Amino acid sequence: MEGIDKTKVYFVGAGPGDPELITLKGYNLLKQADVVIYAGSLINHDLLNYCKAGAECHDSAYLNLEQILSLMEEGVRSNKLVVRLQTGDLALYGSVREQGEELAKRGIGFRCVAGVSSFLGAAAELGAEYTVPEVSQSLIITRMAGRTPTPELESLERFAQHQTSMAIFLSVQGISEVAERLVAGGYPLDTPVSVVYKATWPDCQILKGTLEDIAQQVEDAGIYKTALILVGRFLGDEYHYSKLYDAEFSHEYR
Repeated sequence: MEGIDKTKVYFVGAGPGDPELITLKGYNLLKQADVVIYAGSLINHDLLNYCKAGAECHDSAYLNLEQILSLMEEGVRSNKLVVRLQTGDLALYGSVREQGEELAKRGIGFRCVAGVSSFLGAAAELGAEYTVPEVSQSLIITRMAGRTPTPELESLERFAQHQTSMAIFLSVQGISEVAERLVAGGYPLDTPVSVVYKATWPDCQILKGTLEDIAQQVEDAGIYKTALILVGRFLGDEYHYSKLYDAEFSHEYR
């Protein structure tokens, strides 16, 4: 591992839930951290067992942005290794930019350590591939508009026109509306859907259905948060073998 720079804050993707799905680099940083600011119940608290004795661990669920930044600044000014432990991978709904810009105002830099996103953990739970030859070669990652709006060009209806694989975050509480809008955009009612609750956690739940019946299943299961909605024919029975290992297909690389 490269040398640690205590003048910077390290943002670490905690992975989807399973404490063994944090990256080795993230694990090594947690082991050495003096201050860890973690994203409340959204991360598996077993990850904190990797921290050394005496490390300061702060639950950011009870803190506002200013309080989080103050903890970071105090740690860095005291020559401590500060780790901001966030869910999944930082590049998706991670709020890293706003924290980074505020740190810059205080003259503090940051580094990001990639994590495993829950959309990958959910596919692993299903044993599924988002990209299936001749069925789907693209994945749309999005969410339904809520208190934080989405751009007009990125509505569920517009994305549904593509009828490709889709992973919808932060929206299971509105599953009925999600299904209605996807159908209005072009997905057939019989499009396969899976809802994966707490992917890779011990209490993971998987629901399988279609856009016609998934909302009722989610309601019956009492799932209203911490779940991904996966949509598309990649979840169905249609499949075509790729050419990658075809004996009649020539390769430059394999």
